Amino acid sequence: MHELGIVIQVVETIEKIFKEQNLTKVDKLVLEIGEASGVVPHYIEDVYPIAIEQSFLKDMKLEMIIIPAEGVCECGEIYNLMKYNGICPKCSSKKFSVTSGREFNIKEIVAY
Repeated sequence: MHELGIVIQVVETIEKIFKEQNLTKVDKLVLEIGEASGVVPHYIEDVYPIAIEQSFLKDMKLEMIIIPAEGVCECGEIYNLMKYNGICPKCSSKKFSVTSGREFNIKEIVAY
C-alpha cells in the first residue's frame, strides 16, 4: 500500500506551504484522484488520519474528487475505461488513448 507514502508527501507539501504563506489554520484539503492513477481512494481515507495525527494539521478535513478514467477509441468513441474494461462499447476495439483519469492533484487547500 503506497497510499501512506503519498499522503505523507501531501502533508509535507501542505506544511511547507503553511509556513511559506504564514497561515494560521488549514481547514480542508481537496484531492483529485483519477480512477486510473493507481491510487485507491479508500486507502487514502484509511491512512489519512494516521498521516496527520502528529502534525498541526490534525484537524484538517479531507475531500476527494474522483476523476473518471476516460479514453478515446480509434473509432472516435469516448467512453469510461473502467466501466467497459477498456473495450470500446461502439466497436469492441481495445485500442484507445487515455484522455483523463491518471491524475493525482492537490486541487485546493482551504486555509487562513
